Amino acid sequence: EAMAAIAAIRQNLKACFTACSSSRFATFGKPHAGLSDRRDAAHSPKHRIMNPTMNLNSYLRRLGVTSGVQPDLATLRTLAASHAAAIPFENLDPFLGRPVSLDLAAVERKLVQEGRGGYCFEHNLLFGEALRAIGFEVGALVARVLWGRPEDAITARGHMLLRVEIDGATHIADVGFGGVTLTGALRLEANVAQTTPHEPFRFVRPDDGDWRMQVQVQGEWKTLYRFDLQPQHPVDYVAPNHYLSTHPESHFVNRLIAARAAADRRYALQDRELAIHHLGGDTERRMLDSPKAVLGVLENELQIRLPADGALERGVQRLFE
Repeated sequence: EAMAAIAAIRQNLKACFTACSSSRFATFGKPHAGLSDRRDAAHSPKHRIMNPTMNLNSYLRRLGVTSGVQPDLATLRTLAASHAAAIPFENLDPFLGRPVSLDLAAVERKLVQEGRGGYCFEHNLLFGEALRAIGFEVGALVARVLWGRPEDAITARGHMLLRVEIDGATHIADVGFGGVTLTGALRLEANVAQTTPHEPFRFVRPDDGDWRMQVQVQGEWKTLYRFDLQPQHPVDYVAPNHYLSTHPESHFVNRLIAARAAADRRYALQDRELAIHHLGGDTERRMLDSPKAVLGVLENELQIRLPADGALERGVQRLFE
């Protein structure tokens, strides 16, 4: 019975992670002291804004955000859309056998300075810290992914999202859900369709009490995941991140996955197949015929600055063997 239980847990983790293509911000807290002065200087050439853990100016330059930022809904929406367009979702490190660090300095270096992307923990860790640096009240949450699974499935808690309080109202932000990453911010209220720069989203809340985030695709509402509002801490993400980036059964160890939300389309790459989902509803699909073509898509459509050590070229070659 014990072995059966262990096997069930492993399968549960695998299902969750397959679907998913510093304690300072893990629970609710006030913005960092003295941030108002630094926000005012955020885009001054004479100032290089830093809080104790990240360089906000470098992050904003990476996003291409040149106007002033302040802790309001308009800024949150702008940053969510800009982040999803500028920083791709990708799993190059797990695919190449390299573990993923959730140390904030390592995440900032990878996603901001090195021109790379990452998966949910990396994206939302960085995004949450940037929001706090601007002055938002941010909390970290965790979800059970249901994308492509039955509504009543019980998957592992393995996806990170953010809770943002603005003028007494709770909003949800999530810049790390692969091919259907949220490109806006959603007010947490049930049964109300909300527009984003891409698809409509909504929340529903069945009798079990958990919230479900749904996206409308080709006229049909599809559930991304279920979650509650229990605050999470950095330690809560250690085990799922370790599984996701190192376990031989992890989808992200075995497949090459990348996605990016451009202004008028979404790009999604899985191994050799590229899908381009246009906002008008049409989808193009191409089977890439060479390692060079795959690398070209990663660099151009997905806008990933590729590692220069040759490991990615060798990894992509395996897709054709």
